[in-house]
Amino acid sequence: MVQQRWADAALAVAFEDLPPVSAFPAVPGRRWGPGLWWSATTGRHVAAGSNAMRLQLMVLDRAPEVTALAGRPVRLLWRNHRGDVRSWVPQLFARYTDGTALLADCPGHPDAGGERALNAAEAVAEACAHLGWTYRRLAPLDDILAANLKWLAGYRHPRNAGRPGLMPAVLDAFAQPRPLLQGAEAAGDPVEVLPALFHALWHRQLTTNLDTPLHEQVLVGPAQSRNGLDRTGGRR
Repeated sequence: MVQQRWADAALAVAFEDLPPVSAFPAVPGRRWGPGLWWSATTGRHVAAGSNAMRLQLMVLDRAPEVTALAGRPVRLLWRNHRGDVRSWVPQLFARYTDGTALLADCPGHPDAGGERALNAAEAVAEACAHLGWTYRRLAPLDDILAANLKWLAGYRHPRNAGRPGLMPAVLDAFAQPRPLLQGAEAAGDPVEVLPALFHALWHRQLTTNLDTPLHEQVLVGPAQSRNGLDRTGGRR
């Protein structure tokens, strides 16, 4: 373990390339434990400690301004007002295209972690602000949005883009917003087209409103459309 001044480390260290500084705990009785998330942004795995964190990784993995992700790559240490040493390991790190970064925790509910987590959030937010970075306790996702992201995430791998020539046909079929299944049928056999369509939605080549359930009549449109179809992702 190497210790550096925070300001120096932030400039010199590629946190996105580091393994977790400590393992995510496995809590008996929980339905979902630590695991790995394959990032479509980097083509590498990211350690995830909970279902709530995995969902936030999905949001960031789709965000066009995010270039890299990592789980628990850094521990911050500081002294509180009494001079006592305190430390905290944010769950998630994301690098943005402008070189700045996000440190985040992914609580399952607003009070998760208790007073210690809330005090740490203040200290880490202040440390990040000095660098032009951001710290957030990311709010849990709406159930519908979470379900839609889970579905589309299953098609994020490049293999779902399909055979050569298929993706251009899919994008052309939705040059104007139209119902999902109608456009899929216009592009070819839906059995072949739908994986490519969902792949395009994950990668924002096509857009839809993910705040409502995905179904065959949901409107899908081109990425450059200004009709507000896709309302997820980005900095929060």
